Amino acid sequence: MLGPLVDATTRLWVRATGRTVDLDHDRWLRGPVGDVAHVGDDWLDAEADRLGAQVAAPAVGHGASVRGLLATMADLDGPGFVAATLAPPVRRFYERTSAWRLDAWVGWAPWAWPFGWAVSALFARRLDQLALPLRSLDLAHGMSSTVTPLDRDGQQVGALWLRRLRRTGRIVFSGLYGVVAVPGAEAPVVRVAFPLPRGRLVVLLRPRAGADGSLVLTSGAGRWGDPGAYLVVDHPGVRRVRARRIPVHEEFRVFVDPEGVLRTDHRLDLGPLPVLRLHYRLTEAVEAASGSRDRDV
Repeated sequence: MLGPLVDATTRLWVRATGRTVDLDHDRWLRGPVGDVAHVGDDWLDAEADRLGAQVAAPAVGHGASVRGLLATMADLDGPGFVAATLAPPVRRFYERTSAWRLDAWVGWAPWAWPFGWAVSALFARRLDQLALPLRSLDLAHGMSSTVTPLDRDGQQVGALWLRRLRRTGRIVFSGLYGVVAVPGAEAPVVRVAFPLPRGRLVVLLRPRAGADGSLVLTSGAGRWGDPGAYLVVDHPGVRRVRARRIPVHEEFRVFVDPEGVLRTDHRLDLGPLPVLRLHYRLTEAVEAASGSRDRDV
């Protein structure tokens, strides 16, 4: 019973210390809502209905069904970012995500490991959501990656990215990916909405292209409406909700190393304190990479 009590206490904290938000105005905080008993990917059909979209066939591996987290990286173009300057493998990863295999390693800050264990024991394993791996051994066989797009009138309006531990099949992350405009950014940003019991965690990531063709996505400190992390307490069909910005800061650097391997370094901090570091090696299916190059010729 302790897990549901923690969930309820967190929602009470957001209601007591957050602000009232009108989702008709702050549309960037809209998103899927999780059930109190289980999250996983149970929310997908309800979110498709809310968006007036169709759930496309899940895309796993290479072939005709390859799909990406974003329909095109050009959706992020604006002041300070141009997708055409990215290295081709970086762009292909986001536009053809299901064709890539993920191998990962994790390192926790010593002070944060007990916190990670508590989140896993009380929350993540029960709900199949945000199950941050505690040891690199948990990731020994890598992660599986399934992309399920939501399409409306022939256009992708979002995509579920479901990642599981290959060794156990346990869900690690379940989130809805897309692009939004927000008050605190001149250009569009990447939005990831992680459904939670009666709410969601919304993470807004500002894109930046490095001189080496890398992509850097950041959600740092800032004001309301700036890229960052927001907890939302919500009920389906309700317009006015409570939301709070929280001091969870992330950085993703997606880059091609000197040997031509695509890698991602993921940093997660709580305020000024480091929490964990995740490192991914990303391997593209040969058929998918060849097909993509053929189309680019």
